Amino acid sequence: MNDAVTETPAHPWMDGKLTPRERAVALVEAMTLEQKIGQLHGAMGAIDISAFAEAAETMTEEQMEEFAATIRIDRHVKGDEDLDIPRLRVTNGPVGVGMGDGTPSPPATALPMTIGVAASFDPDLATAYGDIIGKESAHLGQHVLEGPGLCLHRLPNGGRNFEYFSEDPYLTGVMGTQVIKAIQSHDVIAMAKHYVVNDQEIERMRANVEVDEHVLREMYLLPFEMACKDGDVASIMSAYNRVRGTYASENRYLLHTVLREDWGWDGYVQSDFWALHSAAPSLHAGLDLEMPDSKWFNEETLKAALTDHTLEMATIDRALARRFTQMFRFDQFGKPYAPTEIPVAEHGEVSRRIGADMAVLLRNDEQRLPLPVEAGKVLIVGMDKFAGKACQGGGGSSRVVPLYTVDPLPGTEDVLAELGSSATVELLVVERDLSNLEEAQAAAAAADTVLIMAGSIATEGADTPTPEMPFDQDAMVSALLGANANTVVILKNSSPVMLPWIDQAPTVIEVWNQGAEDGHTVADLLWGTTSPSGKLPTTYAARLEDLMHHGDPVRYPGTDEGDGYPTMRYTEGLRMGYRWFQAEGIVPLFPFGYGLSYTSFVVSDVAVSSSTFDGSPITVSATVTNTGSRAGAEVVQVYLGVPSHGQPPKRLVGFAKVALEPGESTSVEIAIDPASTHHPFSVWDYATGGFQIKPGDYTVHVGTSSEDTPHVFVLTVAS
Repeated sequence: MNDAVTETPAHPWMDGKLTPRERAVALVEAMTLEQKIGQLHGAMGAIDISAFAEAAETMTEEQMEEFAATIRIDRHVKGDEDLDIPRLRVTNGPVGVGMGDGTPSPPATALPMTIGVAASFDPDLATAYGDIIGKESAHLGQHVLEGPGLCLHRLPNGGRNFEYFSEDPYLTGVMGTQVIKAIQSHDVIAMAKHYVVNDQEIERMRANVEVDEHVLREMYLLPFEMACKDGDVASIMSAYNRVRGTYASENRYLLHTVLREDWGWDGYVQSDFWALHSAAPSLHAGLDLEMPDSKWFNEETLKAALTDHTLEMATIDRALARRFTQMFRFDQFGKPYAPTEIPVAEHGEVSRRIGADMAVLLRNDEQRLPLPVEAGKVLIVGMDKFAGKACQGGGGSSRVVPLYTVDPLPGTEDVLAELGSSATVELLVVERDLSNLEEAQAAAAAADTVLIMAGSIATEGADTPTPEMPFDQDAMVSALLGANANTVVILKNSSPVMLPWIDQAPTVIEVWNQGAEDGHTVADLLWGTTSPSGKLPTTYAARLEDLMHHGDPVRYPGTDEGDGYPTMRYTEGLRMGYRWFQAEGIVPLFPFGYGLSYTSFVVSDVAVSSSTFDGSPITVSATVTNTGSRAGAEVVQVYLGVPSHGQPPKRLVGFAKVALEPGESTSVEIAIDPASTHHPFSVWDYATGGFQIKPGDYTVHVGTSSEDTPHVFVLTVAS
């Protein structure tokens, strides 16, 4: 007889043999009402937001950064030792581990901006990016990472474009899903945001968005659908704005009908910070956790709602069980808080490689790049944030306190030393008022190689007035281009901008906001240690007048329709981004998917597996050959022209990036599966309330950008 006794945990929810859902339900059943309410909200102490806003009005940009770094915003939910509930530690982090539990935030690796991740067109790079974020969240003892951001670049001047991926829903969904999987592989909860149509920052706490259902489904919801179904994301953050007149945080159609009923998602929904405007309506709609405090989900309000039956206990239990399920899923109960040291050099080297692979070579007309090792007297010139310092970018809550930074001057010197070059490097910082522009022109004229560094740094909370580089940098760039023919323009942007001087500049490369390794990464690219292989994730317009919202306040920034707040109507429908330019017959300056290389490629032997459609996946095959003298990478892109009424000429449905040595060829196959989460062949059907494939002739376009698709095939879908 076996006398051994199997011990049952004092708290059954700590029994690892149960499923995460079973453990969550057992925990909730054991909680008192007061304990439940204590777990429905964040635990930040009160701060005077109005006083902060008033002080901000008189501060310089630098003073704002210093002041923001001192603000304490405790991103956590209190633990409960009696119930073995750990303190839930939350950090922001679309571009690296940012403002975390207990601000000032601990330093982390300042990664390049998310827009650059999309520019890589490389899912493996997105995985590496998410891997760094997930690892560092775990190193710092954080449980939740508020990211990635999956809203679209509807406007080039959107304040948070730097932490969103792209103007294209499929590209955004593919890259975002990879980031999510990588983060969650480290037992860190990823949080897709900002759900949904938070595509602009203007009046974000009040603004309303009116958008047709087919546009919402085919464009703006699509990346979130992919994140839920393909990425199994554990949490979602609701947006500040109203959607069809109802705040996103209490919009039952979005939080329940779409997420739960249509997509079958079982994670939890957290509010954006101070985004709630109600208690019972938000919980009933499907909002599960208020952050960062208890303005609404407090004992007084919730007990009153339970008493008058505007709220049911089952609704509270549902919200808690959803979050606890995900915490058990990622084994976050019973683990001690034990932060460990981030491997700074290792992660910095990964960041350096990531940054290089997302750069987009826009022009290289005279084949000036890569620069010769012996470049003579090199002058780095531009304003301080772009030429003097590592361009970290990304203002607002996603800002990362960097473990270190590599500025352009020392970074360039390091790379030249590694190459054994005798070239010398000098820096001249142009003042924001251009008061020393003549001095800069003279220095440029005396140099052998001139590197003009210019750009834009966007921030949460504010859209830029126009998509143009600030501080009259266009005048600066134009003047400096006239001083020396041997000049390279290095753009460090958060989002696409106007380039009015482009006809003066034969050599232009967009490197985005690079973060900590700026100096090394840019020099690696300029001297050919690495080769640019990025493609534009968002269109660059030739003129302000060509933009979808130009001169149309109904589309942006919205109009007051009598409600007291601005309403933006997405009357452009599906014609957004490259779809707008193609549908309207407008030639962009640089199209979506465009990017040059230091070598050349030929895409040949392109074929489609069938000319008729029977519901099975269609395979596009091609041979890619590096016909140049340097190693490089090319992206084969597949677009589909859908015959249904109102559809733009093309939608991206597949892509593949291949790296090749000189003279090397490889075959690529891109499967377009109608059953995929991104619904490549489908349109939203109002009659059935779902995605449907309509009969007709579908056009398959294959090439290397949205405008360069010379290989065209017709695919017939029978009725």
